[in-house]
Amino acid sequence: MLDFDLSTQIGALRSTFADITAVIGVERLVKEISDLEKRASAPDLWDNAEEAQRVTSDLSHRQAELKRIRSVVERLDDLEVLVELAKAEDDEASAQEAQHELGEIEKVVSDLEIQTLLGGEYDPNPAVVTIRAGAGGVDAADFAEMLLRMYLRWSEQHGYSVRVLDTSYAEEAGIKSATFEVDEPYAFGKLSVEAGTHRLVRMSPFNSAGKRQTSFAAVEVVPLIEQAESIDIPENDIRIDVFRSSGPGGQSVNTTDSAVRITHLPTGIVVSCQNEKSQLQNRAAALRVLQSRLVLQMREEENAKKKELAGNITASWGDQMRSYVLAPYQMVKDLRTEYEVNNPQPVFDGDLDHFIQAGIRWRSLKNLEAQKA
Repeated sequence: MLDFDLSTQIGALRSTFADITAVIGVERLVKEISDLEKRASAPDLWDNAEEAQRVTSDLSHRQAELKRIRSVVERLDDLEVLVELAKAEDDEASAQEAQHELGEIEKVVSDLEIQTLLGGEYDPNPAVVTIRAGAGGVDAADFAEMLLRMYLRWSEQHGYSVRVLDTSYAEEAGIKSATFEVDEPYAFGKLSVEAGTHRLVRMSPFNSAGKRQTSFAAVEVVPLIEQAESIDIPENDIRIDVFRSSGPGGQSVNTTDSAVRITHLPTGIVVSCQNEKSQLQNRAAALRVLQSRLVLQMREEENAKKKELAGNITASWGDQMRSYVLAPYQMVKDLRTEYEVNNPQPVFDGDLDHFIQAGIRWRSLKNLEAQKA
């Protein structure tokens, strides 16, 4: 007779899930979806294309969140049936399937639990992420490209909508910088714990002597601000330059001057976009990112918390938040949370959830300690 029982684990998971849904507010979510559906069905919705896109995007995101919550209830019910079936038929294969499904549901519940810790003003917003090569020459440029791939893979594995806005390629290998947008609710709240200096230690493939090389890259994360929150930018305050998009090694990938670089003269903030099909699209995307950064800067100045969200990141020795070591041993370690793994390859392939979750819990604990102080 098969000795198999998951009732304790399933019961604990149901209890945790009930607490999570109480915090998220399922009734509120259902009401928001109903209101958005009414607005989306209005005959004059598309008279304002930007507003229409925002409404339909918000509706899609909330419907997906509600579907994920309801699917957990269904999967827990199905899991209990599967456990009973495995016990009744003494079926080892069904028992293994049930154990695997329990692990998968635990991952979803854990992700929902993390969402309840994201209570910051901008945490629910989509995110704009910029990666810049730091100290370390060619290795740093290559490392920056590795990080870009890592975050894009993480986003794709979660089914998040990702759009690369700008990529500046280095001469020999890798990238000088890249900016991409993750259009998903709570993308900023999750990815904001990734902001900081990342360090790579490895045997350099660009060093003929085969010596160990340390290189750095900076990750900046800012929230994508809603159009309603955006601020007007006087034309006299910006300089717009257009140029031809280019790929690795300067190879032309566009025969027209469609790439756009916007410089905000009062602050010196520079935003580029070259991956859209037309100059108008690139200009709109770059302006949206510039507005997000200006709104963020304005809020930071008001609260006297300079660089609180984006961070003052130098990408050099002394301020790294995570180390990726490939030689002489294998390890990825977050220096704030102490979370580490001994196999870097899955991390570079986008397996970041445990690092992000540990970072969010660490930040939440720090905020609680600061409130008590």
